Amino acid sequence: MKRRLIISAGANGIGLAIARHFAANGASVAICDVDEEAIAAVAAEFDLATVCDVTDADVMDNFVKNAVSRLSGVTTVIANAGTAGPTSNLEDIDPDDWSRTIAVNLTGQYTLLKSTIPHLKAQGAGAVILMSSAAGRLGLPMRSPYAAAKWGVIGLKETLAMELGPHGISVNAILPGSVTGPRMDAVLTAKAKATNISLEEARLAEVANASMCRMIDPQEIAELAWFLASPAARSVSGQSVGLCGNFETLR
Repeated sequence: MKRRLIISAGANGIGLAIARHFAANGASVAICDVDEEAIAAVAAEFDLATVCDVTDADVMDNFVKNAVSRLSGVTTVIANAGTAGPTSNLEDIDPDDWSRTIAVNLTGQYTLLKSTIPHLKAQGAGAVILMSSAAGRLGLPMRSPYAAAKWGVIGLKETLAMELGPHGISVNAILPGSVTGPRMDAVLTAKAKATNISLEEARLAEVANASMCRMIDPQEIAELAWFLASPAARSVSGQSVGLCGNFETLR
């Protein structure tokens, strides 16, 4: 069966790497992203590329309807949208920053899945992949809203795997570690400033407690997503799959 992918935040970083990997392997791909310039830059590569905010349920529903129509169905849904959120102790975090981080990282997965699940159920098959984080299994000092949201994604995954399994739909979560790219650069810059260390010291500290002592390339995540959506993984469901070089702690 030809794979048909719908992915949120597909115009940058991890999402773009996944979208390109699926397309390069013959899949039809529909992406959405809040970044208008990024969507414009990659739109020609995919079957559908739409500007949308994952926190707006009506906008996401329209995107999914258009995507299913353009792709003639959907086999794989990847809820990838996320934001790093503030870097600060909890008592210093602005309520709006807290709410926005939860809205994008957790509620944004709900809005995509609410609209796509009925299509997967109707065909009695499919794969759902949720993007969590190493911070979805470990505490992450100075990033409390991000960690809270990513732990919430694990609870969502566990529940959806139970709800959707009887319909032939697998549900798994990928838990990346520190992924190379502009977002991680921004996080490390903020962490360096907040802790009064150099950017290079922040980079070294970021991977000091990972067994493999390195950051993750987005292409590695794309390859894992391709496997989880493949027939080879048809009985893999309800799993939290770490791709972090084994972070022992995020302290």
